[in-house]
Amino acid sequence: DQARKQTLVDYGFRLKAAKDNRPLKFEEFNQRMNQTIYVSATPAEYELKLSKQTRNKLTAHRSLLKAYSGIAEQIVRPTGLVDPTVDIRPTEEDKFENLKSEIQRDGLKEFTISQKITGNQIDDLIGEIKKTVGKGQRVLVTTLTKRMAEDLTIFLKEIGTKVQYIHSDVDTIQRVEILRDLRIGKYDVLVGINLLREGLDLPEVSLVAILDADKEGFLRSDFALIQVSGRASRHSEGRVIMYADKITGSMKRAILETQRRRVIQEKYNKKHNITPKTIEKDIADLLTRETDEEGKKGDITGDSLKKQAEGYPAMKAKEKKDFREELEVQMNIYADMLEFEKAAEMRDLLKGL
Repeated sequence: DQARKQTLVDYGFRLKAAKDNRPLKFEEFNQRMNQTIYVSATPAEYELKLSKQTRNKLTAHRSLLKAYSGIAEQIVRPTGLVDPTVDIRPTEEDKFENLKSEIQRDGLKEFTISQKITGNQIDDLIGEIKKTVGKGQRVLVTTLTKRMAEDLTIFLKEIGTKVQYIHSDVDTIQRVEILRDLRIGKYDVLVGINLLREGLDLPEVSLVAILDADKEGFLRSDFALIQVSGRASRHSEGRVIMYADKITGSMKRAILETQRRRVIQEKYNKKHNITPKTIEKDIADLLTRETDEEGKKGDITGDSLKKQAEGYPAMKAKEKKDFREELEVQMNIYADMLEFEKAAEMRDLLKGL
């Protein structure tokens, strides 16, 4: 937009003031803000830091500020449902002892359940799917790539599992239909890469399986792991299985945070004599959700960048540098929007250059 306006100004078609006909920059917006409340299930470091800085500037009595860190948490659920248990399992049966020693070293032994598996992570996953489906419950499985999601779906179908995959190539309307079909029992298992952006509220899901949980990146950050684990928190028997051969910093932070929330809810339940009960939600509610217009129109920015990449070899050195920076910016924007599949596409495109 700025390049187009600069050309118009340079050739006399616009006054210089035309370049300021634009949205506010982030810094400019911040200067115009007064009192602000940030609301988020998983606040980022930026919001946490600002909140703590503001708390230090408060002039209230010390006794009032003692228990206030600048953050007002809302963790307790009136339903009594606690965050899911987390079970860490190796990707191969011969890697169990190494994983066990890592869990003990990181002080996670009391928070996790680690057990030996037979075969590999897929063999173990199949057994867990059968147990869960046998109780009339549903399963979410998250992978790292579209190819893995599709291949796993094909494999599970071949052994008789009612399964479907969901990723960015599935249009918005079809996505809503797949989620509805999962709830009514047409499918027992849903496989995907980014199971965050859907705003999934699936009370029937009691198991979330995270494949290759130890592969650091935006798909396996502590933020993403906490979010995807929360997909099992609508069910009273909710649990998460992370398949990994080592404990990453993101995994440790996600597990400790999940456990902290469990303890708070369990204390509240005990104090008020509450028995956790799975949420009951009308399936029709899923279809009344507002449709995503962006899904209908397609990803204009991403498609445009992919097309521009075809002409990359013919670009001048500065143009190449600018284009790579633009790809990186777009990748980070997608990651911030939880569009991890599209962020991965930008990352792969950038690597390819």
